Amino acid sequence: RAPCYRVIETWPGADDMRQLAELIEKAERPIFIAGGSRWNEAAANALQEFALAFGLPLATSYRRASLVDVLHPCYAGDLGLNANPKLVQRVKNSDLVIVIGGRLGEIPSQGYRLFDIPKPRATFVHVHAQAEEFGRLYVPDLAIHASPSPFMTSLRELRVSEARAWRDETRAAHEEYLAFSSTRLPSADVDLAEVMIWLRENTDRETIICNGAGNYASWIHRYFRFRSFGSHVAPTSASMGYGVPAAVAMKRLHRDRTVISINGDGDFLMNGQEFATAVQYGLAIIVIVCDNESYGTIRMHQERSFPGRVIGSDLRNPDFGAYARAFGGFGALVERTADFPQVFERAKASRQPAIIHLKIDPDRITPTLKLTEIRRNALQKS
Repeated sequence: RAPCYRVIETWPGADDMRQLAELIEKAERPIFIAGGSRWNEAAANALQEFALAFGLPLATSYRRASLVDVLHPCYAGDLGLNANPKLVQRVKNSDLVIVIGGRLGEIPSQGYRLFDIPKPRATFVHVHAQAEEFGRLYVPDLAIHASPSPFMTSLRELRVSEARAWRDETRAAHEEYLAFSSTRLPSADVDLAEVMIWLRENTDRETIICNGAGNYASWIHRYFRFRSFGSHVAPTSASMGYGVPAAVAMKRLHRDRTVISINGDGDFLMNGQEFATAVQYGLAIIVIVCDNESYGTIRMHQERSFPGRVIGSDLRNPDFGAYARAFGGFGALVERTADFPQVFERAKASRQPAIIHLKIDPDRITPTLKLTEIRRNALQKS
């Protein structure tokens, strides 16, 4: 019989923590960025407590917003899809950047434009569980070889002056996050921003959101507010089709929690047959399919690079509500934003696995851009 796997945690050295304390004391515009894996709830709570005690601004990396209660007064937003431009500029203006657990790959680094490579202008502290990560992309001023949980245990013992000038900036950063996650441009008949805002205000903080890859996820990142640890289950590797099987697994583990899988249409069609598993095992997940009749992300890049030359990105989709009913679940179509709340409540009350089919505007490709605008701008440059 194979032995049980045991996680080996790496602890920071005392000298590392002493240097970190000195850097924080000298800083005028610091920011923490939490990301990566190996976190647990205690470590995430310790990070929030430390940030609150010293008024430090706290951002999260790509698809790691659930490491922090986003209504925490120090929360500045996430560096994922459709990141707040004010947060991006705030990070660029920081004189001390402390990255805990994350790698800062293409998306959280905003296309590798967030920091200079290989040496960021700001003092750069990188905390990571794998030593080979240091210097792979960014050369840190201080590399701390530690996994998040033991690092946070050590960080709680750090002594830093409490009366710091950055407290006002931290408050401003949180206000900018709240404004960004509320401001929207009106869309067509089904407004994804309104749907996400309704979901965040009408589901409890223990709700788990699962999703795969696609531009539709930009609305999740911007408008849904994650309030509890581990409440967002989604890939950082652009894996289409992740949402439904992830939701099946999460509902199997947490039968008492609401589990919602939010998907694009092409994304859903990768692994949507796993809805049958949900029906077979009585797992009442709620699947939302955002149907714009295309592989939207691919279409966006086609219009940006080859305006008007659309190849292989259009989809001929089924009636996804009928698909759900064929398996023995609940299924419904939503063609107007105003109808979504009632349909969602009906899906939840059915106590069955459910699919809600949203017909969304094919032209609205991100919360702020239309395909027609992308094509027009590309043609003007050509």
